[in-house]
Amino acid sequence: MNALQDKAAAIADTEQTAIIVAGRVFVPVSDIETFIAEAQATYPIAAANPGNVLISFCVEDAAAGTVTVLEQWASQEALDRHLATPEVMALFAKWGPHMRNEVRKFDVLNERDPRA
Repeated sequence: MNALQDKAAAIADTEQTAIIVAGRVFVPVSDIETFIAEAQATYPIAAANPGNVLISFCVEDAAAGTVTVLEQWASQEALDRHLATPEVMALFAKWGPHMRNEVRKFDVLNERDPRA
């Protein structure tokens, strides 16, 4: 197993409901590089949260201003801690009015290998 699989397995052993945050945000094309840099700057904040399994923001289509968001959290409490950090709150305050957010939150109740 790799480190990500190890962390996910340890969280699964606690029998908590994991949280997946996934979807797309759309920002003005002229701002996409700035947005992605500022969003990715939250990676160390997420990594410091023991309930973070995965966080990723990547440009899906620069010409359309589309960014793919994918996060996995051990629990709602872990996600709440992340969202309450000053840096993440500032990111939403700055970009919220300038983006269309199609990101959704999913409760994971039956995690398994996708090939199973």
